[in-house]
Amino acid sequence: MADQSPQEREILLHGQRVSYRETGRGEGPTVLLVHGLAASSRTWAPVFDALGGGLHVIAPDLLGHGASEAPRSGDYSLGGYATGLRDLLAALDVDRATIVGHSFGGGIAMQFAHQFPEFTERVVLVSSGGLGHDLTLALRAASLPGTELVLRSAASLTPPWMRRAAHRLAHRVGAAPRSDIDGVHTALETFADRGTRGAFVQTARGALEPSGQRLDGAQRLHLLEEVPVLLVGGNRDRVIPLAHTLAAHDRLPDSRLEVFDGAGHFPHAEQPDRFVGLLRDFVDGTAPAEGDRDALRRRILGIPRVG
Repeated sequence: MADQSPQEREILLHGQRVSYRETGRGEGPTVLLVHGLAASSRTWAPVFDALGGGLHVIAPDLLGHGASEAPRSGDYSLGGYATGLRDLLAALDVDRATIVGHSFGGGIAMQFAHQFPEFTERVVLVSSGGLGHDLTLALRAASLPGTELVLRSAASLTPPWMRRAAHRLAHRVGAAPRSDIDGVHTALETFADRGTRGAFVQTARGALEPSGQRLDGAQRLHLLEEVPVLLVGGNRDRVIPLAHTLAAHDRLPDSRLEVFDGAGHFPHAEQPDRFVGLLRDFVDGTAPAEGDRDALRRRILGIPRVG
């Protein structure tokens, strides 16, 4: 019998505790929601329940994030995160999924599709990282030496009431979209935990540098030419330029592009009804990608599919 009720669960993978949210098991195609850097599965709270009817939805806390374990010796590379998602799907007896990645999670989603095409039905990139070099100054600074000490000092010296007051004031001023302000506040709150703080710094140093994003997945977008791809961005995004998403659409002319007017870096949180309808329509209206060896070889070599 299908279990449609949202559940918060834990599973032990390779001796490490992984937390995830799940709803709609047995209801339909699986959608794997991948959050961004210094976030958690709660990023998807505005759309999670609504997606459950008719879809099997899994939203994990990545290693070092949320309620999942944050080992000092964890693999916080893109490849490590992608492998962790593959292992979670395998452990949950899920053969294939539509991978939805937000921000840094978009880079992970692309890496997942490259490494594990046999598990990948579709790819959805929401305000995705990994598509260009430019990045907001605050995230570029996270790759500098001494970042962990700065974050530790900020977390210990700034009392919770002051962080809450600053959060409320930022909402009143309205200089940035509300969801962007909420995302920054959530990230700052997580840095009070030593393990999460360390995981953030290790991840940031692997993916970022003082001048911008270290990793550029645009050069391998051709590997997604036979995969249904949905690109989503907000035209007020100040974290990752919308131009990156537009350029990705130019490289993948068969992809679907949706720009959310008035939205910032979290378009799914700012316009949840539109996002839910869009994702459902995309899953229902596209055939899953072929995940066999021949399809992968064609993509790598750039050989057109016949028929």
